[in-house]
Amino acid sequence: MVALAVMVPMITVQLYGIIVYSGEGSDEVQVLTQKDEGNAISGALKMLLELAEMLRDVLPIILTILFFQYIVLRRGLSNPRKIVFGFVLVIFGLYAFVVGLKMGLFPIGTSMAEQLIELERFGFIYLFAFMIGFATTMAEPALLAVGKQAEEAAAGRINGNAIRLLVALGVAIGISIGVHRIIVGGSMHYYIMGGYTLVIILTALAPKYIVALAYDLGGVTTSEVTVPLVTALGIGLAANIEGRSVLIDGFGLIAFASIFPIVTVMTYAIVMHWWTNRREVRS
Repeated sequence: MVALAVMVPMITVQLYGIIVYSGEGSDEVQVLTQKDEGNAISGALKMLLELAEMLRDVLPIILTILFFQYIVLRRGLSNPRKIVFGFVLVIFGLYAFVVGLKMGLFPIGTSMAEQLIELERFGFIYLFAFMIGFATTMAEPALLAVGKQAEEAAAGRINGNAIRLLVALGVAIGISIGVHRIIVGGSMHYYIMGGYTLVIILTALAPKYIVALAYDLGGVTTSEVTVPLVTALGIGLAANIEGRSVLIDGFGLIAFASIFPIVTVMTYAIVMHWWTNRREVRS
């Protein structure tokens, strides 16, 4: 389900691009700078407006739950006060998270990219991409949850910690390849088609019990911790390398971070399945 939730938006956005932007010859991107509105709007009022925007974003979830609870199921909420308080915490938590991204993770990713480019030693850029991909993935809450659920559902056939390491390794490899594409200026199309061709081949070879989990693990890597740093890294590299377009070359690292965990997990399952069969034949 997570895999489909990740793949279908790719199709819809590209269809939108084909319909809306077909025929436009310019690939140039205008970088707009946000004006300082501190003189016009006070900090407190701005905070209230941003909280209202968060409420607007969460409102469809609330309306969906209320519709199914009262109209479809025709039952009241078991503990309305507790649920309302929980949604209030969600709104404030999302607001704090977005502010934290703007103040912390985005500037760090962009700053690191700029400083590494100034050194003119691309080996350190590859090393940073690999290490930041591995480290951020190991810290992903979604990966922790999926790994634990998979371990419980598989009844001992899957090790949650091994899955985390394999996914983190896949993300690290994928981001390193994506950074290499930005540095050398290669076309995104061939890298993505090559990656998914490898995924299709491994899907045909891998044990059935690992295929759906592998695709889901590729989706959960694009979560709260990984996306901001990796996206900022790609944009920072593209903005500071001559001849690169921020829109064309700066984005796409998350796609590599989604593909290669699928590759590492299914490759591991294929090797372990082959090794187990070989041991059984010997015994």
